[in-house]
Order: sequence, then C-alpha cells, then structure tokens
Amino acid sequence: MQFKAQDTDYRARNPEARFLVIETGGRPAGRLYLDLSGPEHRIIDIALLPDSRQAGLGRAILESLLSEAAAAGKAVTIHVEKMNRALRLYERLGFKPVEDQGVYLFLALEPGRSARGQVKTAS
Repeated sequence: MQFKAQDTDYRARNPEARFLVIETGGRPAGRLYLDLSGPEHRIIDIALLPDSRQAGLGRAILESLLSEAAAAGKAVTIHVEKMNRALRLYERLGFKPVEDQGVYLFLALEPGRSARGQVKTAS
C-alpha cells in the first residue's frame, strides 16, 4: 500500500517522469524515478534493495545519469534526507546543497562538473 501511494504521488506531481526498475543479473535490484523533461535532470527517487547496496551499483547508475546530463548541458538535482547514508555518495560525486528544507537537502550538480565537483575544461 505504501508503494502504491508513493507511486501515485510521484506520477501525479511528475507526469513526464520515467519509472525504471533497476536490474542486475536479470533480477530486480531497485527502482528509479527520473524526470528529464525540465531544465534539469531530476532524480525524484532512487532506491536499491538491501542486498544490492554497497557494491557500487548506485554509484555506477549515478555516474551514468551525470554523464547523460552533462552531454545535454543540464544540471542533476535530487532531494535527500539529511540522515540518509547515500548523502555521502552524492557529495563525493560533486553534488552541492542548494537549499536546506529541514529534514531534506535539495542538492544539485551543475553541468560541466566532473564526479569530483571540479570544473571540466575543454581539451
């Protein structure tokens, strides 16, 4: 019931968003709600099943999303709970806080930034 309510809310608020099932080895490993329709690539929700965590899968997915956004010249944004362990990963990838929303932080990684948050220069 909780998933259905959350899914209904996400789809109502983000009608252009994609709902993707993350798979590894042909088995479900998590989910991703992603909206590419606006001025930025918005990660609405990303979640991995417990047995799929701590293996680099989340980082690989995020790096792929960051690469796609950079090619499109768009920032990537996400809301994350301050106590979420994944916050450290987002920070390592170069996401910066844009707004403190109490329990949540709104993070962004601007286009032209590398995974370490450094400005890329043309070669």
